[in-house]
Amino acid sequence: MDFGARVKEIRTSFNYSQKQLSEQTGLTLRTIQRIENNEVKPSLHSLKVIGEALKTDLSEYSIVAGTKPYEFNFTIKITDMNQFINDLKTLVKNNWKVILWIILVTFLISNYDQIKAGIIDGWNNK
Repeated sequence: MDFGARVKEIRTSFNYSQKQLSEQTGLTLRTIQRIENNEVKPSLHSLKVIGEALKTDLSEYSIVAGTKPYEFNFTIKITDMNQFINDLKTLVKNNWKVILWIILVTFLISNYDQIKAGIIDGWNNK
């Protein structure tokens, strides 16, 4: 049984209309319709509020093609990564002086107390 049909089955077992479920969850009527018709995958928020309204854990029914509930995939194309690296190289190549100054100023600011103490010790011949 697909996820939308399961939501519809649970909703009808509670004798809720789509409009009543919409009012209880704060989701739009159209969102409930799209979920039940499997036009969209429900967001985590939608799963949570529908599950609370229907007093059931919907995560066990949201398994699609062997994925775990609430799982997401992060894919980076190699060409995108290569372009990023090339852009980074160009940035450093064209702005190395500015980057060096930023690093130097950051170092000086973060070590101000030690530098000041070293200068004073050197001045006083310690």
